[in-house]
Amino acid sequence: MKKLFSLLLVCMMLVGVAAHHCLAEDTSLTDLQKRGKLVLGLDASFPPMGYLDPVTGEITGFDIDVAKAVCDKLGVKLECLGIDWDAKQMELDSGNIDCIWNGLSITPERLEAMSISIPYMKNEMVVTVLKDSPYKTLSDLAGKRLGLQTGSTAEDALNAAADFKASLGEVCYFEENATALMDLSNGGVDAVLVDFVVADYYITAMDADYVLLDETLAGEEYGIGFRKEAEGDAALTEAVNAALTELAQDGTLAEIASKWFSQDMTIVGK
Repeated sequence: MKKLFSLLLVCMMLVGVAAHHCLAEDTSLTDLQKRGKLVLGLDASFPPMGYLDPVTGEITGFDIDVAKAVCDKLGVKLECLGIDWDAKQMELDSGNIDCIWNGLSITPERLEAMSISIPYMKNEMVVTVLKDSPYKTLSDLAGKRLGLQTGSTAEDALNAAADFKASLGEVCYFEENATALMDLSNGGVDAVLVDFVVADYYITAMDADYVLLDETLAGEEYGIGFRKEAEGDAALTEAVNAALTELAQDGTLAEIASKWFSQDMTIVGK
């Protein structure tokens, strides 16, 4: 009788495990393909990664071009949705968007909250000043006004550089990098802490009168954020990783980078 009971108990446990496995099945990729589209959430004022083109009225950028190429491989269409960057996690978890793809820096906190793709690009936080300014080093900015985008990793980088932050006269927070850089041009702030990719775009593509200080605050890598709650989006994340790897191998990723940057900063497969 004891042996029979033990056998029944083992069977029940196995059935329970199988049932749990079925309940926890990751259908994120197949669900997406059934819908036929990937909804990409972004701060639509972050050139050259993703932004609203004032001429065409369409969202464009490096990340958008890469996302379109990935969607072609997944067999779905791309839909871009501008979001409040401070509310990006809520937009993702609520299902309003399928991913956050907009120069998303990979941090320990974001790895805890999201299923993040392989890193696809490197970046640095750089201090941008006017070309004719007297500032050459971080110490030259003692007592001066520094601008940055609120809720960005530039803010995290500044907080990590405690001595430099303490030396500043004032830290000014802006909703968008573009607004911060405009304030720099107008003399409202003395410097802006911003992603290298953004500063590089304004200097090379927009011919802005900015220069970068040689000292940088932090190096980082960009990834794509997917849902991690409940069953999560592991299958979708893995499919996007595979697509990115293929795009790197066939040269598409480097080709897209050459369109938007002065140098290829993609790192997939390197």
